[in-house]
Amino acid sequence: MTKARLLRLSVVLVSIFMILLIIVYWDNVGTAHFYLHTSFSRPHSPGGIPGITAGEDWEALPDVDEFLAKLLSSSMKQNSSIPRKTEQLVVQGSSKPVVSNLEENVRGYDWSTHNDRNSLDQEKLQIERQRTLREFCANSSFTFPTKERSFDDIPNYELNHLIVDDRHGVIYCYVPKVACTNWKRVMIVLSESLLDQGVPYRNPLDIPREHVHNTSTHLTFNKFWRRYGKFSRHLMKIKLKKYTKFLFVRDPFVRLISAFRSKFELENEEFYRRFAIPMLKLYSNHTNLPTSVSEAFGAGLKVSFSDFIQYLLDPRTEKMVPFNEHWRQIYRLCHPCQIDYDFIGKLETLDEDAAYLLQLLKVDRLLRFPPSYRNRTASSWEDNWFAKIPLAWRQQLYKLYEADFVLFGYPKPENLLKD
Repeated sequence: MTKARLLRLSVVLVSIFMILLIIVYWDNVGTAHFYLHTSFSRPHSPGGIPGITAGEDWEALPDVDEFLAKLLSSSMKQNSSIPRKTEQLVVQGSSKPVVSNLEENVRGYDWSTHNDRNSLDQEKLQIERQRTLREFCANSSFTFPTKERSFDDIPNYELNHLIVDDRHGVIYCYVPKVACTNWKRVMIVLSESLLDQGVPYRNPLDIPREHVHNTSTHLTFNKFWRRYGKFSRHLMKIKLKKYTKFLFVRDPFVRLISAFRSKFELENEEFYRRFAIPMLKLYSNHTNLPTSVSEAFGAGLKVSFSDFIQYLLDPRTEKMVPFNEHWRQIYRLCHPCQIDYDFIGKLETLDEDAAYLLQLLKVDRLLRFPPSYRNRTASSWEDNWFAKIPLAWRQQLYKLYEADFVLFGYPKPENLLKD
């Protein structure tokens, strides 16, 4: 009898100790930014988002994930009346972005609407894009670096392009030079992560450009480790399973041209010092270069497109420092064979894709995607830009970006790869 009482008492004490331990842990790391959409469900359109399976439940999750889900769901119910703690960046006296004439000419902004364009059958388009991606990810004969690794094999620092909005259950992988500035603005409005004089932004275009790219503005997957500790990967998997995940892509060669134009044809001090000076020294045999970009431009010292291509193909480049995000391959930024994206948008159909996505997310009444960021770097320019690039270099460059062409359904630029 005494042994039975001692056993029951031990079980009770251990249970109390574990509960206290969990409470202390979560009190320390906080549950900020974990306000899940309708208790771990993600938004669905009336017709459903292609690629999302209806009736998903927690039985398929590992035990630890299920435990965390139930624990946090319970925690949210208990704290529903408590104001949420968020890391918000407060901006005073902000104004709408101002684009200089030079930037207008190079970046190619077009703030007009394009309502006269023919609408696309978006649902079928999404099914086709996802089918193409999944088929090539599953095709063992098509290989590229990192394809075979699992999500757990991806280092935290490579997850810094996955932006999370817990308020609406959305994950966005941003790709530079694919309208990412405006999509980041949309994510800021949805997550209310940026305040203007104490009030969250409601209009994406009101958010100043310099704050859009401030890393403290966004909750990204690579920040999970310091917030959730050893549970971070489990929480990532829960969100990847239940949230709506999207990205926008672009013809890889056109994206390279756009990156070159914005980073090396405009006076950019950071890119001049980090990239232009080494390129000019290595590939144009310049010495004693000016220390500032304005002096260099004044002296007519600019990186050529040929210099840029040589830099990309040079095997020393990756050894010195990984590709900058503006020309890093999309598969390295967003891991499409490890993450099952629910929506794949393209810059070439930006207006239609953006409107359809916001409708599917059920946020189209909260905001609209900013008037088209219509970069004038078009696919028709490829012949002119690559005309002076040797055929062998073009073929090497295609191999370097082949995975992006194939995974996202862009045709092989045969005209650039043959004599």
